[in-house]
Amino acid sequence: MSIEIKAPTFPESVADGTIANWLKKEGENVNQDEVIAEIETDKVVLEVLAQSDGVISKILKSEGETVASSEIIGEFEESDGSSEIKNTEPEKKDKPVKEEKTGTPKTAKTNIDNKKIAPAAKKIIAEESLNSNDINPTGKDNRITKADVVNHLSTDHHEDENFIKSSISKSDRPEKRVPMSRLRSTIAKRLVSVKQETAMLTTFNEVDMLPIKDLRAKYGAEFENEHGVKLGFMGFFVIAAVQALKKFPVVNASIDGNDVVYHGFQDIGVAVSTERGLVVPVIKDADTKSLPEIEKSILEYSEKARNGKLSIEDMQGGTFTISNGGIFGSLLSTPILNAPQTAILGMHAIQDRPVAINGDITIRPMMYLAMSYDHRLLDGKEAVTFLVSIKEQLESPERLLLNL
Repeated sequence: MSIEIKAPTFPESVADGTIANWLKKEGENVNQDEVIAEIETDKVVLEVLAQSDGVISKILKSEGETVASSEIIGEFEESDGSSEIKNTEPEKKDKPVKEEKTGTPKTAKTNIDNKKIAPAAKKIIAEESLNSNDINPTGKDNRITKADVVNHLSTDHHEDENFIKSSISKSDRPEKRVPMSRLRSTIAKRLVSVKQETAMLTTFNEVDMLPIKDLRAKYGAEFENEHGVKLGFMGFFVIAAVQALKKFPVVNASIDGNDVVYHGFQDIGVAVSTERGLVVPVIKDADTKSLPEIEKSILEYSEKARNGKLSIEDMQGGTFTISNGGIFGSLLSTPILNAPQTAILGMHAIQDRPVAINGDITIRPMMYLAMSYDHRLLDGKEAVTFLVSIKEQLESPERLLLNL
């Protein structure tokens, strides 16, 4: 029985998506709940799962094509379990004919007029310095798909790598052009929009991390044994931010047109860097969570982000964001606002530096803090006082417990 393969139902905030890649080709067997395709949206990559056992019979939307919510992207034949699924792998095209020894390899006669190239295929063609005219297209409307390029590379008639290298002049300046992913494109547009549409300003301070480091050294092992998660630094910053947001509600607010929206909850976004780009999962109702719960949430989101498993719901909302460039060695930076939020806190590397304490010079583990804020809503006094509140709580962890 023929069954339609549909794109997932997108959330209201997602208009459309792009076929990132097909993990299964036409004619391949699939098992129930097996991932057969991936669709990239502006925020996450959504998986398309097989509804039952069967075989892919037709691919209607090739890699790189735009699809709408619940749109049909292919078909597959359901297996009744009574007989083997026939191998319906597409018939191989004529292979290119290699020239004797020198010159450009000849190819079998193919229709290359108005040939289109899928973005994923274009990327490989650029990386491998291939000639698109040498590749047999099998996609819709004479389109070259990623599978076509992979098949071309795997043929015996593919040019020898040494020949390709030797044919490039030493005076050449190699470069490659690849399409920007939807996520990277969205990030770029949002960052430019923030710079253009907000009056962003940054204030700096520094915090002595010795009290937190001593606390982790003293109770870290016991904390991990009790709660099954390591006692990190981010959990303390989240709690300190929550307490400061309660004292300064305007920092937790956002601008909507001519209105100021004051949020009666603290949803803290934690920026996570992935291979696809920066994502910001949100710890919902962080004001109601304990330190162990926050640390578990951070660990869970980090693992999901690395594996590309974050959902739209994981990243929706947020009233304040924390970004930690220190894990990459950044000593000082200016974080950009995560619109429509009013402020963002930037953490940095902990570095031993000489500081004056009670008139004496001593070496302490110091961290620079940076807080960027929208000057349309926040005045300098409020922003600076808010950052000082976070500093005081971290330098006296008992304030976190006493809600001071």
